[in-house]
Amino acid sequence: MAKRIVFVTVGTTCFDSLVKAVDTKQVKHELLKRGYTHLVIQMGRGSCTPTKSVGEDGSLDVDCFTFSSSIADHLRSASLVISHAGSGSIFETLRLGKPLIVVVNEDLMDNHQSELAEELAERKHLYCARPQTLHQTIAAMDLESLLPYPPGDATPVAKLINHFLGFADD
Repeated sequence: MAKRIVFVTVGTTCFDSLVKAVDTKQVKHELLKRGYTHLVIQMGRGSCTPTKSVGEDGSLDVDCFTFSSSIADHLRSASLVISHAGSGSIFETLRLGKPLIVVVNEDLMDNHQSELAEELAERKHLYCARPQTLHQTIAAMDLESLLPYPPGDATPVAKLINHFLGFADD
């Protein structure tokens, strides 16, 4: 069976609710059902350590780490990326053309990140979820329906940023 990796990243923050969500039986079950074989979790500053396991008896192979000098290799080898809503992680994943589920951290105050994620989800470039709805998003996702993000054109992003900052559109 081909190796199909799900890479989860929380960036440099603490996002234990995302780590806990991907460590649940429901999420692992949905990932297995969709043919994923490995779950690699970058857990950042969080205190929650996922249950590591070697994929046997039809279970996911689960591994985790806190930080890496570059997550680019993990992103490149992933069949699916589940990420926090940081713009760096979002755009790096989209640039690589990887299917992406962005999970919004509802514990952050003034959560402008959720607006970016929801806008990109509306444009069908990614899926947007909350930790408690992640398993439902995985169960319902149709990766074929996602549209590639147009590389190199910063205009949509600039317009989005200007909109959030309150500048009028041209």
